[in-house]
Amino acid sequence: MSIGITTHVLDTSCGKPAIGVRIALYRVTTGGGVELLRSAETNEDGRVPQPMLTGEDYTPGTYELVFHVGEYFKRRGVDLTEPAFLDEVPIRFGVASKSSHYHVPLLIAPWGYSTYRGS
Repeated sequence: MSIGITTHVLDTSCGKPAIGVRIALYRVTTGGGVELLRSAETNEDGRVPQPMLTGEDYTPGTYELVFHVGEYFKRRGVDLTEPAFLDEVPIRFGVASKSSHYHVPLLIAPWGYSTYRGS
């Protein structure tokens, strides 16, 4: 396992990995703004094949993953309200140590989500 930030997305409404979810990783700046570090899309396993962040760019601080779940559910043909209840799901979290791995999975359904610090 590499040290850094990784993620995956599971669709609990159908019990399968969420394929093709666009994800953006931001670093939260001291003034509260955000700096885009990387964008990626989940594969057939609901995972991003490479870490979202690793190496020299991986430093302690506050980060935000934004999961574009509204696009995913629309592509799947889910009957959503307009606007959709969930469109973008932001998860803001802190990295306390550069020597620790942070895995941030997202479990989604059209009407709810959950996350946790995985391994």
